[in-house]
Amino acid sequence: MLKLGRAQGVAMAAGLHRTTPIFEYAPRKIKQSVTGNGNASKEQVAAMLKNLLNLDQVPDYLDATDALAVAVCHFFQNSSAGSMKPGSSKTGGWKNFLVENPGRVIT
Repeated sequence: MLKLGRAQGVAMAAGLHRTTPIFEYAPRKIKQSVTGNGNASKEQVAAMLKNLLNLDQVPDYLDATDALAVAVCHFFQNSSAGSMKPGSSKTGGWKNFLVENPGRVIT
């Protein structure tokens, strides 16, 4: 878990350095967005992605479908909002957090 947290931190720092918008979704939100059930199994998510995206087969590794599910969730979350800009007050985001909380950031 610690290694995953470190990797996530490095990825986020690299994105912020390049002013790339960063979005985060809880696993339950991703499952709810893709399958309609926040308690869906990885296999259920993979099966729904197969149907949604007209895939011929589900990838052998469910980590690949997990990543694809995050992308589909992001699309679903932002497509109905029109051209919402990342970091706007409606989406929040790390950029706003840094602006609103300068004393909480250690440099």
